[in-house]
Amino acid sequence: MNETMVCTVGNVATQPVYRELASGASARFRLAVTSRYWDREKSAWTDGHTNFFTVWANRQLASNAVASLNVGDPVVVQGRLKVRTETRDGNTRTSADIDAVAIGHDLARGTAAFRRTGRPDTATAAMSAQSEPSWETPPADTADDTAPQHQREPAAVA
Repeated sequence: MNETMVCTVGNVATQPVYRELASGASARFRLAVTSRYWDREKSAWTDGHTNFFTVWANRQLASNAVASLNVGDPVVVQGRLKVRTETRDGNTRTSADIDAVAIGHDLARGTAAFRRTGRPDTATAAMSAQSEPSWETPPADTADDTAPQHQREPAAVA
């Protein structure tokens, strides 16, 4: 399927709104994206046109967005662009929505403290309890059968 994927960098313009639907969690917020350019006459950066997008997040991304985002936060949003045109009372309106795949704070403009959410998977917890394997491959002349499987030389095929 052909879809228009976009990556936008801007600021959260409205507080995220959370809804629990039959299909799962959903959240939306407005994103303001303002272009900037260097004005040679003024020798200063100047703001250009501001585009506003409605960003939609679903499932776990929706929950995390509501818990993490506030108005004014600088963010990076990646997702599918949806442009809609509708007519109301004789007026034609065009709006642009982004069905978000990923949302994150823009670390070029600040810091963030990441925290994982959800319950730990038992397989993941068991793997993290094991020690880190040695990924160094011993020299060919010292390899023996006591080395872990990933470090052994492949057996010759007859």
